[in-house]
Amino acid sequence: MRESINDYLHKLEQDILMDLESKYSKLKLSMATLVQKIEQRASQINQMQSQFTKMRQYATELQMYIGLREIEKTTSQTAKYIDDLESGDHFIEKNLEVIITSALQSILHDVKSFGDIAINTTSSTLQIKAGRKDQAQHLILKVPGIEDIKPSLLTRLTIPKDMKTLSISACLILPDGKFIILDDNKYQLLLFSNDGIFIRKVVTFTEDPHDACFVRNNTVAVALGTDRQTTLVEIEKNRIIQTIKLSHNCYGVASDGETLVISSGRRQCTRVNLNDMSHTIIEGIEEVSRISLFKRKIYGTNFTKNKVCCYSCTGEPLWTFQHEYIDCQWE
Repeated sequence: MRESINDYLHKLEQDILMDLESKYSKLKLSMATLVQKIEQRASQINQMQSQFTKMRQYATELQMYIGLREIEKTTSQTAKYIDDLESGDHFIEKNLEVIITSALQSILHDVKSFGDIAINTTSSTLQIKAGRKDQAQHLILKVPGIEDIKPSLLTRLTIPKDMKTLSISACLILPDGKFIILDDNKYQLLLFSNDGIFIRKVVTFTEDPHDACFVRNNTVAVALGTDRQTTLVEIEKNRIIQTIKLSHNCYGVASDGETLVISSGRRQCTRVNLNDMSHTIIEGIEEVSRISLFKRKIYGTNFTKNKVCCYSCTGEPLWTFQHEYIDCQWE
């Protein structure tokens, strides 16, 4: 609903801006045409003044008589033109004014809430049937182990030959199916199509990028390591739209669309509210590098101890998982 309202208001705004531009251009053209005509009349008057001066010096009486008749004729026409200008609306001041419709203004006064929350109840159709004591054991679904997961190749990204070697530190899949590759070899963000074909370079960074994540509205966040900055990149416009400066290094970044969490690789993370860009330091998180957000929980890999940790959104440890085959180190 919020997105629909925003889109509709954006359309209304574009309509009134186009109307404003149209009326402004019409007034501007009318004024330019009037000024051009007045300047032409002024040029005629100046030319007649010059001719009159020369006639007084060199012309005979007959030539003076004929010349003055022509000057009088032109002068009469010019005087009539000035009278027509004054009697018309040419010199009336015209102001462009935008009057916001009262329906929009009433939203700020009349709308007091986004809606109401109601709990609706319906009669249950559940039928309970008692069985043997061990029947519950047969109802438990078998959770597949790692050996039961059979991955299959869906897409292979094709790297252009002129790029030679990439050092890929992050790979993202955007909501529309396109791919984003973060290359920390040449400090660049690359865009690939749904079928793995290279489209274009989005931006190039001046510092070494370490991690990236999708945020919202075609925006990607990129953590810039020891530069202590995380940038927001608009994919379609190929530009950095915001830079978030922090008090610690930025090695991992994750987002749920409303919040941005940036890890430092030490016992500290920062949570950024994407609505007002306010910062909150989260203490107590172990030395996690890469992180992820899911249902208001923070998941991170501790590469020095080869374990995966889970924390609440405020930093309280919830659980830790270690396994002999987990190796979080990077080369």
